[in-house]
Amino acid sequence: MIYTVECSFTDQAAENEWNAFYSDEKLPALISVKGFLTSQRFRLSGGIPSTPTYLAIHTIANEGVLESADYHQNGGGNFAKWQPMITDWHRNIYGGVELFPDVANDQRLLISNESSDALNALGFQALHLWAIGLDRTPIERWVAIPGNLPDPAHHLKADGVCVYVPMRSQLRSDST
Repeated sequence: MIYTVECSFTDQAAENEWNAFYSDEKLPALISVKGFLTSQRFRLSGGIPSTPTYLAIHTIANEGVLESADYHQNGGGNFAKWQPMITDWHRNIYGGVELFPDVANDQRLLISNESSDALNALGFQALHLWAIGLDRTPIERWVAIPGNLPDPAHHLKADGVCVYVPMRSQLRSDST
């Protein structure tokens, strides 16, 4: 299962500290939780203007992981300091991919919430995800991971495709 967390951040003066916290503390804490298999974080580079700026994608063993004491103690919900600055926060669980692929620093993550058509027209093989838990919006997503894509990729905006840049390498648990 794929667990996604999306948000925007409103305080530019604190944004570097927020990113350091999320990437250097939050993701390693999450990957230590039993049932978290992979974690990677992305920043929006181009696409639909109303899209949240940040996206974290985690592979989890099952939905119960998010209800576990381990999750609540070591990873979930420790945003109190940052909560007033977080907007457009969405969480979803998707089926369709067993283990989310690593997106290397020279690659981009392309996401369409409409269909695979735009990604296929660009020559990319799209992975299909469908919502099975939490917010369940968008209900479906199509993702592709091309390499060496220009950044920002303005020509993709008209196609309803969002372009994300990896903020760090994918973390993997010892059990993957």
